[in-house]
Amino acid sequence: MRGESDLLSVRDVTLHKGAFTLGPLSFDVPEHSYFVILGKTGSGKTMLLESLAGLQPVRGQVLFGGKEITWTLPEERGFGFVYQDFALFPNLSVRDNIRFAGRFRAIEDAEALFEDVVDFLGIAPLLDRRVTHLSGGEKQRVALARAIYSRPKLLLLDEPLSAIDPTFRTAIMISLKQIVTRYGMSIIHVTHNFREATFLADRIAVMMDGKILQTGEAEEVLHRPNSLAAAKFLGFKNILPASVLGIAKDRRLFSVNPNAILFSRHRQDREHCLECTVEEIVIQADINKVIARVGDRTLYAKLPKTMFDKLKIAVGEQLYACIADADIMWLPEAVALEEAS
Repeated sequence: MRGESDLLSVRDVTLHKGAFTLGPLSFDVPEHSYFVILGKTGSGKTMLLESLAGLQPVRGQVLFGGKEITWTLPEERGFGFVYQDFALFPNLSVRDNIRFAGRFRAIEDAEALFEDVVDFLGIAPLLDRRVTHLSGGEKQRVALARAIYSRPKLLLLDEPLSAIDPTFRTAIMISLKQIVTRYGMSIIHVTHNFREATFLADRIAVMMDGKILQTGEAEEVLHRPNSLAAAKFLGFKNILPASVLGIAKDRRLFSVNPNAILFSRHRQDREHCLECTVEEIVIQADINKVIARVGDRTLYAKLPKTMFDKLKIAVGEQLYACIADADIMWLPEAVALEEAS
């Protein structure tokens, strides 16, 4: 059932392409929101965007503003699409690339919008240049300007920051986030980059092997995965049963950040000090990795080099791995049941 504030609703959408199957997928994108689809390369993110844009025929149902658009032609959907390679017209100037949509239909308040977009993205000095002479970051801003100028109802972004120099990414992410409120549109942004998702998203969908593992508010998804697969994909380390902490009757799993583990030769004033044996040490520039065995479980930890040098930890040594309650993140019951099955 579509919520009152949902702009886009996807219901049981499926697409088969060669040996790959996308879906079935169901999710909602609220109005005036930044929705990030987070997944590894090859998980079907671009195929999903193309399906939403009408470029790939699907089974299932796609609703936009409460109206079904499953079989609506791409040009009739009113969506903007910025590809990973930007897909700018090399024979046109920056100015003509941005104004391209105006060749085929009337753009409301076209001149005011053009000036605002150019100012917003800081591309006035580029207007008379050919796009072949632009850097990756400049091409990205021009592609965004062209998409915004077409006044889309929904903006689809395919890995928009993958070709951008890291020194400019934060500035561009700030601009991306401002588009939602400045131009009153929703954005669906696909990426494999956790930093992008954390910075930009109001809502996140975690995608793997053509399926959506979890969707919801960004804070909830990033900190409370609803499956073991989602927890591992999101980078949760040290996913362990409560029994490791001596809580035998608790079936839940917990996770602890490798940076929060304190090694000591004596019990410390922390809630949990676990007897362990050091199995491996990986020496790095400023942080050393310590892999230890706690019973039949493996524990991963990261120690600042100064602390490591002070302790002089050796492989085979028996120590205490101490963890504070405040550093324990309990996963939902469903995750524990999943592992048990």
